[in-house]
Amino acid sequence: QVQLVESGGGLVQAGESLRLSCAASRITFSIAAMGWYRQAPGKQRELVAEIGSGASTIYADSVKGRFIISRDNAKNTVSLQMNNLKPEDTAVYYCKARETSATYENDYWGQGTQVTVSS
Repeated sequence: QVQLVESGGGLVQAGESLRLSCAASRITFSIAAMGWYRQAPGKQRELVAEIGSGASTIYADSVKGRFIISRDNAKNTVSLQMNNLKPEDTAVYYCKARETSATYENDYWGQGTQVTVSS
């Protein structure tokens, strides 16, 4: 079973930057998409950014131009560079990885890392 370990959350002021990282291990097949989701108190978990194995990316409209997602396929890691952070970015951020084979597909989640942005 794929294991995801996140790091890099914390408390920052509005306008500052943070970088989140996630490392995948115990991979049996191959990792297709990797991404970051977030969940604020009282809200549903939402997509922040996702990157495919070929480096195609998807961003939530709210983070376009501020966040950059990247991955290292050789190391099975994904990172999220978050710039110009806003108080509304405050949430628990979760890493997600999709493991696939010809006949198998499953999503795995990290434990989450808290990002708090003060105004």
